[in-house]
Amino acid sequence: MYCKIHVAGAKTVLAACDAELIGKTLKFGEVDFHISEGFYKGKRVSEEGLSKLLDEHNNINLVGKKVVSVALKKDLISERAIIKIEGIPHVQIYRLI
Repeated sequence: MYCKIHVAGAKTVLAACDAELIGKTLKFGEVDFHISEGFYKGKRVSEEGLSKLLDEHNNINLVGKKVVSVALKKDLISERAIIKIEGIPHVQIYRLI
């Protein structure tokens, strides 16, 4: 799994994906969903490491079975929140504080 933290002023976005998805482009209707190195490929993390990062960020973008399953195990999301793009789970989490 890879994760990357994007900082814009006081706001952050945690982007994480399964390692084997880096560089792939998925079709979502007429939209191409590119899993870019620039957005997702930061540091490698374990399930435990990602779990901790999920607690630390309010804006989260996850792509892949492994990373989405970590959020499910933590009860951050329900199955209803997950969309599938060519069978690959994708979820965005926004916590309002």
